Amino acid sequence: MTPPPAARGFLATHGWGAADIVPLAGDASFRRYFRVVDAGRSAVLMDAPPPHEDPRPFVDIARWLHERGFAAPAIHALDLDEGLVLIEDFGDDRMREAIDADPVRALPLYRSAVDILIGLHQQPQAVLPPYDRAVLHREANLLTEWYCPAVGIDADQAGYSAAWDAVFDVALADVPVTVLRDYHAENLMLIEGGGLGLLDFQDALAGHPAYDLVSLLQDARRDVEPEIERAMLAHYTCTTGADAAFDAAYHVLGAQRNAKIIGIFTRLWQRDGKPRYPTLCPRVWRYLEQDLAHPALAPVADWFAAQVPPSHRGDPMAIAGR
Repeated sequence: MTPPPAARGFLATHGWGAADIVPLAGDASFRRYFRVVDAGRSAVLMDAPPPHEDPRPFVDIARWLHERGFAAPAIHALDLDEGLVLIEDFGDDRMREAIDADPVRALPLYRSAVDILIGLHQQPQAVLPPYDRAVLHREANLLTEWYCPAVGIDADQAGYSAAWDAVFDVALADVPVTVLRDYHAENLMLIEGGGLGLLDFQDALAGHPAYDLVSLLQDARRDVEPEIERAMLAHYTCTTGADAAFDAAYHVLGAQRNAKIIGIFTRLWQRDGKPRYPTLCPRVWRYLEQDLAHPALAPVADWFAAQVPPSHRGDPMAIAGR
């Protein structure tokens, strides 16, 4: 977590030359974050190094959200050639830790997070690529590309693709909305004024409104109590007038997202040397199995029943080590 060589010059150019640079965190990508502190003020330096990362989508969506009254971090300065962005500092109080410290806060915080989505979905979509059938397939295939080989399964890829293709119609929105795509308790910050600040939306696409809701309520990184998932799904549907088709889309997109995450977490272990991620897979498998029980997922559920036995559902690192 050493700051990139260009960081000092970039900060000096924008009035932060005397600031201390303190490592914050990396994430599952090549991006890294540093807190920049100077004389009682602070900001966050994002290092999104090209060619691995391109900060422009983050900047564009941050500005789009900010202009519409959503709490995305303000952009203070940027250098696209170096992949450096200086953004507003939302502090360290994440929704996840707030709930872990005081579970009584879970319901109101999740309700606030759902209300943000309701407001976002009332906006005309941002100018974004579509979350279309091709993207849904490509993401779902991460499970057969990474997880299945890791646990010794020679998967029926043709049958897998056909099963998903049979269910994706309900996951394609008639009126697409802005989908932030990584909307969960570790990317929601408790900020001044009592609101929630938004992070990690650089991969936004135009797609179905159920996607971010299932991202929030089937959180790969923490257990969301079933009663909270049911209550928040009911709150969203009652407020927006969503119907049974929305419920089907919620579970289809939940299954698709969870299959994708299992593949990504396996890849992070095998390709990128990050062994903590496969330990999260048992939780994601529980969500996936919950979604597969919905009637709309029958073809996909049949494929999993035939191809991935219960003994091969879990932590791929542990299963591979047996």
